[in-house]
Amino acid sequence: MGGQACILYGGAEFSRDTDILVVADAANLAGLQAAVIAVPPFEGRFLQAGHVVHFRCHTPDAAGIRLDVMAKLRGLPDFETLWHRRTTLETPTETIDVLSLPDLVTAKKTQRDKVWPMIARLVEAHYARHEPAADDTMRDFWLRELRSPTILIEVARSAPGVCERLQTARPLLEHAAAGSEPELVAALRAEAEAERDADRRYWAQHKLLEAGSTPTAVAAAILHHFVPPPVREAPAPVSRDSSPGGPQGRSAERRPQPRRYGPARRKPPRR
Repeated sequence: MGGQACILYGGAEFSRDTDILVVADAANLAGLQAAVIAVPPFEGRFLQAGHVVHFRCHTPDAAGIRLDVMAKLRGLPDFETLWHRRTTLETPTETIDVLSLPDLVTAKKTQRDKVWPMIARLVEAHYARHEPAADDTMRDFWLRELRSPTILIEVARSAPGVCERLQTARPLLEHAAAGSEPELVAALRAEAEAERDADRRYWAQHKLLEAGSTPTAVAAAILHHFVPPPVREAPAPVSRDSSPGGPQGRSAERRPQPRRYGPARRKPPRR
């Protein structure tokens, strides 16, 4: 999963690490020999809660490679279900098991800006390869995940029945079916922002739970972090002192004096 899986699916991406999904039981975790380089500790309870543990490999054939290990992904089912849906790729030297493309796209929907162009490239690459022989299963996937307005409108027009069926799950398909590209662009942007907010809330909750906060404190912290503060009214202007005999504006701000232009005044000579 992660950047390496994107490359295998045809979405070019530079990645400094390898992300793997594991079963977080004691027997399986005992077989992983690597040095933890960041929090949290390498314990099953953190993996089962959705945290990522970062390692640095020391085996001779992978020395120095960073490995990110996780056992749970936001928005996705358990490991057994993901394993059943996996894609297996055969190379001349080995067999590689990766997340299915729909699961990989869901896993990539995070708050990081760089993942959204990658999601678009992944789905567009799949569309380009399979569009001539597409079936309703593929069209279902494209209508759920495409982020290119032009292609999304094209698929919506080619599969109106599938598009209508999915409008409840993805309301912006109504704009795609109508061919309203400006409205569709705005809806796609709002959809991505909603996913970013969901990811922020997810990780805010995990960080607080890791620190031992109560569920009530977690909810209060999330509301405090994501609900905008009330708008404060601007202070009333300071009144000027217009009493007779006194200079106006004692309590007001000092006004800049106009610049005087003309011949410079000379100081009188000393005697």
